[in-house]
Amino acid sequence: MAKNRHQALGLTDDQALEMFKTMLLARKIDERMWLLNRAGKIPFVISCQGQEAAQVGASFALNREEDYVAPYYRDMGVVLAFGMTARELMLSGFAKQEDPNSGGRQMPGHFGQKKNRILTGSSPVTTQLPHAVGVGLAAKMEGKKIVSLVTLGEGSSNQGDFHEGLNFAGVHKLPVITMVENNKYAISVPIERQVAAKNVSDRAIGYGMPGITVDGNDPLAVYEAVKEARERAVKGDGPTLIEAVTYRLTAHSSDDDDSQYRESKEVEEAKKKDSIITFAAYLKDAGILTDEVEKELNAEIVDIVNEATDYAENAPYAEPESALRFVYEE
Repeated sequence: MAKNRHQALGLTDDQALEMFKTMLLARKIDERMWLLNRAGKIPFVISCQGQEAAQVGASFALNREEDYVAPYYRDMGVVLAFGMTARELMLSGFAKQEDPNSGGRQMPGHFGQKKNRILTGSSPVTTQLPHAVGVGLAAKMEGKKIVSLVTLGEGSSNQGDFHEGLNFAGVHKLPVITMVENNKYAISVPIERQVAAKNVSDRAIGYGMPGITVDGNDPLAVYEAVKEARERAVKGDGPTLIEAVTYRLTAHSSDDDDSQYRESKEVEEAKKKDSIITFAAYLKDAGILTDEVEKELNAEIVDIVNEATDYAENAPYAEPESALRFVYEE
C-alpha cells in the first residue's frame, strides 16, 4: 500500500486510526463470543472475522448521522461503525431483555436499531435488500440527500430478492448501494457452485447500474468505492453494485464444521491477508500507528469487551410473559 492513501481519499490520520480501532473492536468482540459459546454461556455465534475491512471501510464512507444501513448477520463491523455498542452486542449474544436488536427474542446477528438507522434484519437471507430499496424510494420521494447501504453475502446474490430489489432500484434510479461481501462460501457451497459469472459485480449491467469489484481486505479500497457510489447516488445518478472480495476466517457459524468442505491450508493462506494485520502494517508505515499506540488500543478494547461481557452476563432476561408482546396489535 502506498504510504498516504488515506489522505488522498480525504481521510485524516485520526479517521484512519478510528477505522482500525472499529475493525479491531469487532474482531475482539467476536473472539470473545466464540469463547463464551464454547464455555456454554451463549448459544450461537456467527462471525465477522475476515470481513471487518469491507464492513468498516464501507460504513466510514457514508454519512453515519443520516444514511440508513440494512446489514446482514455477519456485519458486526457495520453496526459498530453506525453506533451500536459492544455492550449492546453482548446483550444480544446472551439474549437479554436490554438487547436493542430484539429484546433477546432473535438469534444473534439479526441486527436492528432504530436510533442508529439500522434496519431490522430477518432470518431468510436477502430480505434486507428490498427494504433498503424502499428506504431509497422514500428518500427520492421526499427529496432527501441520503442513501441506504445494503450488505449481503455472495450466496444471497442468487436469491429472488436480489434480482427484484436491484431491478427496481435501477429502473427508478434510487440512492441505494448494494455491497456483496464475497467471502467465497455460502455456508458450505463454494462460489463456483453459486455464481457462473466471473464476478458478482458483472450482474450490475443487467440492472442498469455500474458494478465494481474491489479488494475487500483493504478498507481504503472499499471506502473509496462506497464514497464514489454515495456521491453518484445523492446527485441522482442512481444505484451501484459493489463486490468486496474477502474471506471468511471462521466456520459459517458455531454450529458448522467447515473441515467438511474446505482445506485448513486454504484458511491458513487467507489468514496471511487478514486485514487486521495488513491495515495495521499500513498505518505503521504511514506513521499513524506505533507499537505503543497499538498496545494501548488493545488494552482499551480488552477493557471494553470485559465490561460488555460482565454487564450482559449479569443483566436480566426478559419476563417469560413478554414473549407475546409485539406479535399482535396492542
